[in-house]
Amino acid sequence: MAVEQDNGIGMLYLCATPIGNLEDISFRVVRTLKEVDLIAAEDTRHSIKLLNHFEIKTPMTSYHEYNKIDKARYLVGKMREGIHVALVTDAGTPGISDPGEELVRQCYEAGIPVTSLPGPAACITALTLSGMSTRRFCFEAFLPSDKKEKQRILEELKEETRTIILYEAPHRLVRTLEEILKVLGDRKMTLCRELTKKHEEAQQTTVREALARYESEEPKGECVLVIEGKSFQEKEEEKKQAWDEMSIEEHVAYYENAGADQKEAMRMAAKDRGIRRRDVYQKLMGK
Repeated sequence: MAVEQDNGIGMLYLCATPIGNLEDISFRVVRTLKEVDLIAAEDTRHSIKLLNHFEIKTPMTSYHEYNKIDKARYLVGKMREGIHVALVTDAGTPGISDPGEELVRQCYEAGIPVTSLPGPAACITALTLSGMSTRRFCFEAFLPSDKKEKQRILEELKEETRTIILYEAPHRLVRTLEEILKVLGDRKMTLCRELTKKHEEAQQTTVREALARYESEEPKGECVLVIEGKSFQEKEEEKKQAWDEMSIEEHVAYYENAGADQKEAMRMAAKDRGIRRRDVYQKLMGK
């Protein structure tokens, strides 16, 4: 066994599998998939191709979004009996935008040890390929299908200063780009398709340009959108505009309503407006 346990219980192995190119699988993952007692796969019909390619004969069972709670309980029970389980997703790292997180949660609650075998992840592959800032980023995966929830998340992302990473299916790409353009505006972005595959593409573009392209060209392959976050300068300019639209009295009242005493509220209002606190005081006193 890749990691020996001496307490009689099994272990969960999160095994990252290729997102396209089969050569991206690690030696450690192949060895672990051969040595565990059971492989839990998001789609056994899909994963059998990978197992056959590497001559892995380990039994499989299905573990997916629609059985994740009950099946996780079953798998935890097996691990309590000493069975070692590997979890694989259709592509990439289990637990990222897939039901694996539920199994991990139940394992920790049951005292089952968990380890993650690192490897491919479409979000990180796209980020490093994008040419965008990589120091700070947020990963939103697929936007919700519910319109109200999607709108709420897009409104939150509108103020996001970190690089934004989204997943999207080709048949929904145009609609998603339309919604991003409407809420976030025309941002710089890199649109990645078919990562690690023969027709891999990473196109540095803008939201508007990408939309124009795919309104006339049918998108193909799973897409990762890496979108520039709002700059701090833009945020500061928006704040300044908001303060300029307030009177000084309203500005001070804003901070007082938030819990500041009058002295502190005047200091913060003066800082926002780039003026002296004395000027704020004199305005409030009617001088």
